[in-house]
Amino acid sequence: MRNSTQGELPLLVILGPTCSGKSSLALEVARRLGGEIINCDSLQLYRGMDIGTAKTPLTERAGVPHHLYDVLEPWEVYSAGAYARAARVALSKVSGRGRVPVVAGGTGFYLKALLEGLAEAPVRDEALRARLLSRENRRPGSLHRILRRLDPRTAASIHPNDVQKTVRALEICLESRRPASEVFATGRKPLEGYRTLKLGLRPARKALVDRIHVRTLRMFEQGLIEEVAGLLARGVPATAKAFESIGYKEALACVQGRLQPKEAAEMAAVATRQYAKRQMTWFRREPAVVWFEGFGDDPRVAARAIDHAEAFLSKVYSQS
Repeated sequence: MRNSTQGELPLLVILGPTCSGKSSLALEVARRLGGEIINCDSLQLYRGMDIGTAKTPLTERAGVPHHLYDVLEPWEVYSAGAYARAARVALSKVSGRGRVPVVAGGTGFYLKALLEGLAEAPVRDEALRARLLSRENRRPGSLHRILRRLDPRTAASIHPNDVQKTVRALEICLESRRPASEVFATGRKPLEGYRTLKLGLRPARKALVDRIHVRTLRMFEQGLIEEVAGLLARGVPATAKAFESIGYKEALACVQGRLQPKEAAEMAAVATRQYAKRQMTWFRREPAVVWFEGFGDDPRVAARAIDHAEAFLSKVYSQS
């Protein structure tokens, strides 16, 4: 453990597309460098959603503390702003113990909120939202097409099927009379007191596609459908926001008799590949990332990442 009582404190960030080995690398970095892991995956916040989120089991965490995992019920709706506030509190506590915070996850907007802050957005207008949802029900996909005209940058970061995020982005555009991307670019409060090293994983596309396919099929074999059935049995409504996510919505369709397991797994694998592509589009815009060509569970990649992290920590501590 080291303390940086003056100047900036070190912060390590591990990012990349789904299935690239972020959790494995974060665990090895934290274990080797005296760190604690802070989740930056929007789905791993939810209790009981373990198989479909590839959450690291408690038995495999090697004694490394993990924060912001299993803190929400699946029906709770969470915002990037709420995440940023909670993550900043976690950062402060980890650093206060003389440990190194290691933020790991693939939810780019949450990471942006943590590091750069978010501007105050217009409050929710329920009447406007009702009109927008009514239009979407009449003409599915129409809201995302409108958003692409009003705010191409924000539209590119939202899946066309994610109606709730699309509605919120349009609401901000219409209420502020500016693109949502402009609203969020002004009036922010960036994270202060930290020097950040971002380590990015960039596996070869074909290798990533293959791994996504294998892992998705394995999730269904290991009980994803049963996990969803269990959540429903303990009172989680089928309309819960978390069930709209990839893998869970397909598993829910199986429980409800609308899909067969094999068909659901294949659909989830395709959707996951598309999601990974969007993640890389987002992260390519992330500044000052040290990229590694490979998977985080490759010992050679992990060794190079740890070397970079050690050099970074040495420099931060020497200047404190």
